[in-house]
Amino acid sequence: MSYILSFQDLYADSLASIGRSDKISEATMAKIKMLQAQKDKLYCINATRCSDSRGRVIDEKDEDVRNCFERDMGRIIYSQAFRRLKHKTQVFFNPENDHICSRLEHVIYVDYIASTIGSALNLNVDLIKAIALGHDVGHTPFGHSGERILNRKLKEIDEKLYFEHESNSLRVLGILEKHNEDNGLNLTFEVRDGIISHCGEYYSERILKPCRDKTEEDLSYLIPKKNRKGPATMEGCVVRFADKIAYVGRDIEDALRTGVIASEFDVPVVEEGIGSSNSEIINFLVQDIIENSIDKDCIMMSDRAGDALEHTLNENVAKIYTAGKVKTYEKYCEVVIEGIFDAFYQAVLNLDKAADSQSSAIRKFAEFVTSHPEYKAGIDTPLPIYVSDYIAGMTDSYAVRCFNDMYKS
Repeated sequence: MSYILSFQDLYADSLASIGRSDKISEATMAKIKMLQAQKDKLYCINATRCSDSRGRVIDEKDEDVRNCFERDMGRIIYSQAFRRLKHKTQVFFNPENDHICSRLEHVIYVDYIASTIGSALNLNVDLIKAIALGHDVGHTPFGHSGERILNRKLKEIDEKLYFEHESNSLRVLGILEKHNEDNGLNLTFEVRDGIISHCGEYYSERILKPCRDKTEEDLSYLIPKKNRKGPATMEGCVVRFADKIAYVGRDIEDALRTGVIASEFDVPVVEEGIGSSNSEIINFLVQDIIENSIDKDCIMMSDRAGDALEHTLNENVAKIYTAGKVKTYEKYCEVVIEGIFDAFYQAVLNLDKAADSQSSAIRKFAEFVTSHPEYKAGIDTPLPIYVSDYIAGMTDSYAVRCFNDMYKS
């Protein structure tokens, strides 16, 4: 027998031991649970208490020093999908520039902004952090450009199919990721709800009131975004606002760094009084939300802040997201994603042939499908969804490597 443990063995063992109660005395655990209960009581009246969580789809024993939302946070940040965010584009594809915002940085910004608001309003910051850290794990490579292209490719095959990163985040965490060798992280209702309801693309929103009557059926990733209710918790409402705040000013900074904005005349016009830099804009919007949401059962902005945010976001659309350089970049993304999608779709139609392909990318895809939890369970999953699952999980650079493997050899 070898007494040398691999790094993977040590790493897995260390993760499994986090929060475990078998090394803590009953007296200490009892005190921890008492302190958690006291902390629960100190939240504002409209906050989500850990003790009131609707729980998980599969019940678990509460034998952990962490509360239910802290455990969800740990499962998310140790997931493979979360780690891959550091190599996924937020808006601008520029891997050689370390100062261009990645998807992982955006998630951290949302976490920080939402936690700041939540702490000031005396909400459950543990729940906020879990939602914020998990909200974008289902994003495609190449940001929203990749999302639009993948959605279009699915619809070309079947009009009923679609791709939305919000629902895909829930699919990734609920089906594709693993926890204790089981498929799915088995997250709490409140965290899953916040993730699937986080959409930050509704520019005109001024007020969000929790939809507390939501059911488990409302969290289905099969429900299109346009038919989905808003967040069920105050904490989920905070993250949804923070998503917009996190990217509105940062995208202007990145546009200047990448040369998308070439002159001062192209810079999006930010309404006077809310700030001239990313940090000033964030500070103004965060303080406005806190001022207008304190002691209320909703999260809201003043009309001035809401108008300013909507105006700046629309300016970003006109001068950044539809700029010539960005449109050229989207054409590049389109070639890559269309190329690998078409090749993988042909492969999924004949997995035996794909498994013997000369292309390593095709062989790895065939292995992904045959080990997919829905394939192994015999679930009648539309074949294009396997392609969507695989491509959505890619980093920008891996998508390019797959394209080169298929078309440059």
